Amino acid sequence: MLQAIIFDFDGVVADNEPIHFMIFHQVLAEIGLPLTETDYYAKYLGFDDKGCFAAVLTAHERPIQPSLIQDLIARKAKAYLDYIRDHLVIFPGVRELVREAATRYRLAIASGALRHEIEYILEQAGIRKEFEHITSSEDVRQGKPDPEGFLHALASLNRRTQAGQRPLSSSDCLVIEDSIPGIQAAHAAGMKVLAVANTHKVEELRDADALTHSLADVNLAELENRLWKHGT
Repeated sequence: MLQAIIFDFDGVVADNEPIHFMIFHQVLAEIGLPLTETDYYAKYLGFDDKGCFAAVLTAHERPIQPSLIQDLIARKAKAYLDYIRDHLVIFPGVRELVREAATRYRLAIASGALRHEIEYILEQAGIRKEFEHITSSEDVRQGKPDPEGFLHALASLNRRTQAGQRPLSSSDCLVIEDSIPGIQAAHAAGMKVLAVANTHKVEELRDADALTHSLADVNLAELENRLWKHGT
């Protein structure tokens, strides 16, 4: 049965994928590399910052030097945080869904975003306290589509299990994702997936167990009944 919901962050909670593209484009241009919007959404969406920079460098036959990757990540992180301080955008329905879900399920985040970015936006949105745990890019070695992030979140929730609570298994978890690598990672972790069509078309997300155009439209009781009591 459904016991926990693990949210992706960028493109699910925060409406910031266009911001990420803008800043990736800016930082890469500083070292003479192009990044088109088409390529970003088709090839790099779902990567964490390290993975995205490494993939772009590889695509342009540039050597992947750890010091360069770290410098690019730091430059992007500063520019991103400067921007979101004045442009905080949360998707419609997120606050309401998170607050409702927190009354019935255990909540976590598993994201390729940096921890301080996630914390800042959740605090600004007024929903930080609803989440028991955050797995960020600093906590894992492998980004999506590897399942490490979701398994890390599950293990962390289980370390917080209180007396009388049953330990969670992967089959107890619903992941909310917006990207194809995210869906693949959740399934590899043995979890069901609700895909929200914020950054991809619905037909591109058909491998998910359930689909929605907006989190504002999600009925958690109906979703749990459909995916856990009646199967997929």
